Amino acid sequence: MRNYNYIFTGSGLSALMTVYQMILSGKFKDKTILLLDENPKKTNDRTWCFWDNTNLFDEIISKRWNTALFADANFQRNLNLNRYQYKMMRGLDFYNLVFDLISQQENIFFINKKVISFEELGSHCLVTTESENYTCNKIFNSIFDPELVKAQTKYPLLQQHFIGWFIKSKKAVFNKESATFMDFSVDQKGNTRFMYVLPTSETDALLEYTLFSKDLLPKEEYESEIKNYIQKLGITDYEIIEKEKGNIPMTSYKFWEHNTKNVINIGSAGGWTKASTGFTFKNVTKKSKALVQFLSSDTSTELDATDFRKFHKTDKFWFYDLLFIDVLYKNNKLGSKVFSSLFKKGSPILIFRFLDEETSFLEDLKVMLKCPTIPFVKAFFGRLF
Repeated sequence: MRNYNYIFTGSGLSALMTVYQMILSGKFKDKTILLLDENPKKTNDRTWCFWDNTNLFDEIISKRWNTALFADANFQRNLNLNRYQYKMMRGLDFYNLVFDLISQQENIFFINKKVISFEELGSHCLVTTESENYTCNKIFNSIFDPELVKAQTKYPLLQQHFIGWFIKSKKAVFNKESATFMDFSVDQKGNTRFMYVLPTSETDALLEYTLFSKDLLPKEEYESEIKNYIQKLGITDYEIIEKEKGNIPMTSYKFWEHNTKNVINIGSAGGWTKASTGFTFKNVTKKSKALVQFLSSDTSTELDATDFRKFHKTDKFWFYDLLFIDVLYKNNKLGSKVFSSLFKKGSPILIFRFLDEETSFLEDLKVMLKCPTIPFVKAFFGRLF
């Protein structure tokens, strides 16, 4: 068995972003790094969107919008994003960018194998695949285990689940300059349900039917709702270019409590997904940078000195997300009311900064006081007592 300094079990967004940051830092050239994944990352299996006021990954952004529409059954508001832009990135473009960089590194390797298990064995770790075993000093695990959350009741689990269609309409129907950020005008059916529309031209767009709820739907229900929405837009002649689907865990469960000295959980497996919204890309960018800085502080000493149990820090935003999940878990239909209360008159820039966890406590209050009071007060006291 060959030994590596670091092994990544799984090579999704969090793993690739962390390796990307390690390469950019220039501090890990003397460390051997292995990525293991059954998925070769050769297809466009997902689309990431995020709001941004920098040039983050601008070289692979496929589309950007300066305005976004928010709507529910009672109102519509065109959000002027000012210095922000809403950006879309294809998963395959990100994979290609990172793997091209990896191919230029003599110390980083990718093996297309499924990880069966891993364990910490004193001073080293063992990773088992279907055909071979590997040892290492440290493991970065991004394989999500839903049973950890399901086995307890203290931290409820919602899911952001969706099916999306990239369609091409025969007639020009879309406003390519504006994304539909959330449209809650669709029938809520006792849940939190909305449509998400990302037009790339007057005839092309990604439409996603999305829910924040406990349970998944039959595939036919997502697709029926997409068809209904397409008809609502006045589109009668179109073709489906591509389909995608996803299921993102929304929970404030303390995944980091399963970290050990030599094994750290990252991505959804480590609680890196923004619990209250399911937004992942921006959060992972920040977490991966922080993790690489944490590792860099120990690279001048022995590798074994790094203790992954010291990495995580809980902050006020974790508690805010916990209350939000508590509210939606107990009364799932409130989602439309909560988001509408924020976006009807609130500053989109302040809300984006709040969701990016970049606001002061006074700014937090400005956002939170717009939300329905009673459900959140009940959730707050429920957590205190």
